[in-house]
Amino acid sequence: MVGRNAIATNDANKTLETSVIRAVSVAAMLCIVSLTTAHADPGTVEDKLLAENHTKGIRTAPVAPVDDLGFARRVCLDLVGRIPTGKEIKTFMAWPHLERRQRLIDQYMADKGFADRFSAFFADMLRIRSTQEGGNALLAYVHKAISTDMPYDEMCRRLIATNGKAGRTPEVGFVLGDDADPMALASATAQVFMGIRISCAQCHDHPFDKWTREDFYSVAAFFGKTRRRENNLTRTVYTTEDKMSSVMWPPEDESDPADRKPMKASFPFPYLDETEELAFIQRFEALRAKRTAKAQQTTGPSVDDLLASAGAKTKSRLKGGARDLLKVSTEAKSDIRGIDINAELYRRSQLRRELADKITSPRNRYFSRLIVNRLWKDLLGAGFVEPVDDFRDNNPASHPKTMDYLAEEFVANGFSIRWLVKEIVSSPAYQRDHAPRDEDTAARETLEQAFLVTKIRRMKAEAMYDSIVTAGHLFEVKHMAGQNPRVIKQRIRVPVDTTDQEAVQNTADQEPETLTGENAAMLAEQNMMASTADYGLEKAIEIDFDALLAADETSPMIDSMQKMSRDEIEAIRMAASPAPKPGVKYVTKMVERTVDDNPRFSSSYRMATPAPAGHFLRLFGQPARVDLGDERIENASMRQALLMLNGQLTHQAARVGPLEPVYRMLTGSDKDLDSAVQYTYVEILTRKPTAEEISEAVEIIESGADDLTGFADFRWILLNSNEFRFLP
Repeated sequence: MVGRNAIATNDANKTLETSVIRAVSVAAMLCIVSLTTAHADPGTVEDKLLAENHTKGIRTAPVAPVDDLGFARRVCLDLVGRIPTGKEIKTFMAWPHLERRQRLIDQYMADKGFADRFSAFFADMLRIRSTQEGGNALLAYVHKAISTDMPYDEMCRRLIATNGKAGRTPEVGFVLGDDADPMALASATAQVFMGIRISCAQCHDHPFDKWTREDFYSVAAFFGKTRRRENNLTRTVYTTEDKMSSVMWPPEDESDPADRKPMKASFPFPYLDETEELAFIQRFEALRAKRTAKAQQTTGPSVDDLLASAGAKTKSRLKGGARDLLKVSTEAKSDIRGIDINAELYRRSQLRRELADKITSPRNRYFSRLIVNRLWKDLLGAGFVEPVDDFRDNNPASHPKTMDYLAEEFVANGFSIRWLVKEIVSSPAYQRDHAPRDEDTAARETLEQAFLVTKIRRMKAEAMYDSIVTAGHLFEVKHMAGQNPRVIKQRIRVPVDTTDQEAVQNTADQEPETLTGENAAMLAEQNMMASTADYGLEKAIEIDFDALLAADETSPMIDSMQKMSRDEIEAIRMAASPAPKPGVKYVTKMVERTVDDNPRFSSSYRMATPAPAGHFLRLFGQPARVDLGDERIENASMRQALLMLNGQLTHQAARVGPLEPVYRMLTGSDKDLDSAVQYTYVEILTRKPTAEEISEAVEIIESGADDLTGFADFRWILLNSNEFRFLP
């Protein structure tokens, strides 16, 4: 594109410098006054927060809420993981002023993107990896749990306690993530679900906390009988329970082998008194009892009832002859058809079930506090406890009463993640503006730590990716078919003695055979990286969550979910080429072919995860999810800048296609550059431009070889601005 580097280094900085300051209308100011002066009912998050600030001697008033358009952009990024579309903004601004924020929250929470966005949150927390056995199925399970608002305690109980086959039983992916190693699972379970970093105590008593080595071994003992098995014929992996525990005490380095015995499992973490009557637990139990009764009315009798009924029918009809016996047999088979026989093949873990019940109990404050802390940080940029998963006596919460209030209400509302997210984004603390630009660093940090201003946050990797795709209209094609021919190079396999160039080209034009599941994603990634002119750093194959959960036990999609070596990937790639003829030698050649350069991108939330090293998502902070506490990197880097400046994703988003609404404003006799600029500012930055910004944008557009080229330069500048990548 003409002149982009020059524009970016000279005019763009001056042009976009003024864009950070948002003008607030009189109507918005009236809303601000009402939100800041009218306190919520006693006992709300805001009241708890301000009361704790007052106790600590912080009496500074909170800043005003962010303006409506800034709120719309922020809440869209946080709830569905992308910027809002121009159409969504138009609808939002048409709603009554005092209702629009809550209506927008409700709209985005009902959007299918909500489950996609929070699947990425839990993928980080649970360290879900597509390359691990059952990794994609586990991701699909979490996605469904969020979609259906499965209670968080139920979801976690299944992850901790379930045995079964990888893929077929998606919950088992959590245990397989650490290869069913009792020591690794003791560390992971305590830290992931309770924020207790007990791993240090594996080798010695914890140096900064009260946990002893014996405490660690007692937790590991819950997993001591769990075994990872692999079928040598089918290579399928499953977990089951052994009769003997592999966790022995005392440790090998402290005792004679003859003195070691299986460690007794115990839960060393503090618990609320079982005899103490607590209002929030009573509310929880009443809600759960009501839901259980309703579920029993719709699901019918249990398996035990069905078996008892079948036995009673058999006993009462023994005198009825062969016809009655046949009828009884048929009825019994029909009654027990729904029993999951496969589940009985994988021995259930009584110990892990006990551990799961203890961890997810409403009386275990660590469990509810941790998820509150995690989500609070995810949505506001800082947790009550930092690091977010390091709860210990000498690392106290900044606002313990506020955190406890949210944790108790979370439990009382049935461990609903949707309730918790909505409660947070509806709070004044979430909706505040940033600190004034002239505030000094120390004062800014104080305000941010007190949650009196909103901390400056950069888009997460997936949100940035999907926001570029949204801004550039790349979820669907935006050019007419055949309008953008492009010559690319492709690597193919041909016979050594091939001299017929037409035959070579015909081979290149053949489409590879269709593959399914994880093999297809990994093969596509390999082919993209091999091609010199494709989108290897930014594109990937979309995962079909519904298909993963619907696949039966014999599905090749499920059985293929295993980690593959590069040699295996290459073998699949070669197998996708035309079948070789016996006795013919083949070589790999690079050929050119013409394709229609009209890309369409999938959502980053549906990609195999984490992305390969060097991918857009990894460069912008997506963690590898190997080590506990592996947080996202938020620092900027030169590689990030280069990818945004020169990457195919940004380039394709900047290009103007005739199927876009803005195309009509740039072509024809009635073109209107001013309207095109205003429309694009709303689409990309979620705000209206100033008169000066419109003038400078038109100047940039008119400096291009033509209006479409100049407009692509203008959009490229907005996409590369700080305002685009940071939340308002």
